[in-house]
Amino acid sequence: MYRKKTSSNFILPVILCFVFFSSTGRLSAQTAPKAMYEQASEVSGLIIQYGQDMNAIRDFYSPYTAIDGYSNQSVQTSPEERKRLIETGNEYLEKLKQSDFESMSIYGKVDYTLLKKQIVFDLGALKLDEDEYNKITAYIPFAEEIYQLEKKRRRGISVNGQEIALQLNNIIKAVKTSQASFEAVKSLDMPLARKGKAAVLGLKSRLKSFYDFYNGYDPDFTWWMPKPYLKLDTALNNYATLIMGKGKINTTQKPDSSGIKGVPVGHDELVRQLKAEMIPYSPEELIKLANKEFAFCDREMLKASNEMGFGNDWHKALEKVKNSYVPAGKQPEAILKLYNDALSFIKARDLITIPPLAEETWGMTMMTPQQQLVNPFFLGGSEIIISYPTNTMDEADKLMSMRGNNPYFSRGTVQHELLPGHNMQYFMNSRYKPYRNMFYTPFWIEGWSLYWELLLYDQGFAKTPEERIGMLFWRMHRCARIIFSLNYHLGNWTPQQCIDFLVDRVGHERANAEGEVRRSFQGGYSPLYQVAYLTGGLQLMSLKRELVDGGKMTYKQFHDAVIKENTMPIEMVRATLTNQALTRDFTTQWKFYDFGK
Repeated sequence: MYRKKTSSNFILPVILCFVFFSSTGRLSAQTAPKAMYEQASEVSGLIIQYGQDMNAIRDFYSPYTAIDGYSNQSVQTSPEERKRLIETGNEYLEKLKQSDFESMSIYGKVDYTLLKKQIVFDLGALKLDEDEYNKITAYIPFAEEIYQLEKKRRRGISVNGQEIALQLNNIIKAVKTSQASFEAVKSLDMPLARKGKAAVLGLKSRLKSFYDFYNGYDPDFTWWMPKPYLKLDTALNNYATLIMGKGKINTTQKPDSSGIKGVPVGHDELVRQLKAEMIPYSPEELIKLANKEFAFCDREMLKASNEMGFGNDWHKALEKVKNSYVPAGKQPEAILKLYNDALSFIKARDLITIPPLAEETWGMTMMTPQQQLVNPFFLGGSEIIISYPTNTMDEADKLMSMRGNNPYFSRGTVQHELLPGHNMQYFMNSRYKPYRNMFYTPFWIEGWSLYWELLLYDQGFAKTPEERIGMLFWRMHRCARIIFSLNYHLGNWTPQQCIDFLVDRVGHERANAEGEVRRSFQGGYSPLYQVAYLTGGLQLMSLKRELVDGGKMTYKQFHDAVIKENTMPIEMVRATLTNQALTRDFTTQWKFYDFGK
């Protein structure tokens, strides 16, 4: 699991090194130095400019805080802001149309495809936001007056305190009238209730931005405004609460006893998101894929179980593996040993270039008991975050945490979180093509780390049956993630069925299974996030077979090339590495999985 950190500084070196590149107009693939393509392409300057322009608009049109002067982009987008974002997106689509696509290198063509896809996605999201906002405007007829007040703040226009106080008193009356009318509304679909609440709280935030700018600095404003402002602030807050209270969840989730509440997105939305991620398979086909991979795991698990003397009862073999846990307080040193084992194995086979500084600077922290309720296992990124019992946990929960994080289970996942997995992604993504962070996708992020679990298993990293069971457990878990998450979002399964599936079919500790399902449906993850692990890993395995097994690249060449391309749909990684012929209107078409074998 990848825990993403963000920074506004990492992109600056690319902006600086690219100034000459974008300012000279078109640069042909024939004249560009090969080394340049490690950091840029004919389109990377446009990607940086698009991201910065959209961010500048969001910053300027968002309310500011009084303390640090930074904008708050988390508030509901105003109609004025949305209009400028849409205009800017369309301007960049036009710039792409005017570019000389045919003369570009494969790196430029890939970036062109990625940027076009991102802009279309952003415009679609803005259109959805606009449609939802228009459905609740009747409940906030006073909104434009507050927007206009905040507009004055942006350029410090002098205001008359007495006149503004009178205006605020009139807005208070309008809010109370709207609130009284809304009392008669029996219910509101939850998405519209959330949008209504966000809109009112956004107005409250913009009012505060306006008030904080003048109050204390403008004597006339400071004399007249405090009481009307506080009354309006309170009225807006009360109204937002009322709107949200009328929200009604229209969900296809079947009732159960788990206490886990999510919102299944349905078949059509899953298909839309799969298309956006450049995955050319239906949800049903991905479930078939997962079951086929599960069958491989079953066969391997039975082999290991028989070697351990448990015959075909692999659950008993799994129990023995779980009980290999280390004592409380000893997990960090166990993790370090497993990390060293994996890195030694990888280096001995010369599989990838590991930057010395990456080895030196990865971090280690412990996960809180509260976090472990939704993240019962590792997290990774700039550091590895370790789940293991604390003194405040119940005895049964302590035991489940230790059993679920035993050394054999952890053997398959330490390198997933550290090197060459998420920690190396974090290290390399800030150093190579960082502008592609705009194209973040879990199919590359989680797929890369999962790929290493698949590859190391094939390379014989698990030497004993216990070690194989530990790695197979996680492989089964990733198969199960596809099956339970898609079945849930298709409306076929309840959260409780998902929990039972993880316990019975994979062998999870029940508390860990509950945490896994809770995280999947209540943790802010996209409906496809759990699908992305194994699917992305299998995409990279397919590409490895094509290029490495096909004799076109060594393992090191392949892995070094993939990690330097940064995050993007893996079909675009393939296009880059194979110099695939792309068109301006390219759409996903790579069938990376063989269902026939």
